[in-house]
Amino acid sequence: MKRFACGDVVAGCAWVMQLDDEAELMAHITQHVASAHGVASIDSGLVAVIQENIRLVG
Repeated sequence: MKRFACGDVVAGCAWVMQLDDEAELMAHITQHVASAHGVASIDSGLVAVIQENIRLVG
C-alpha cells in the first residue's frame, strides 16, 4: 500500500490517500491539488516532490 499525505508538502493540509496502485494514487493527487490548492497542471518539479513523499505502508 502506498500513502500520500498532502500535509507533508503543503503545511496545514489534512488530505491523505492510500492505494495499492501508484498511477491511480497520482491521479487522485492530481485531482486533489487542482480542487483544493488551485493548481491546474503539475509540472515535473512538483511531481518529483510528490513522489519523494509517497510512503510504503502496511
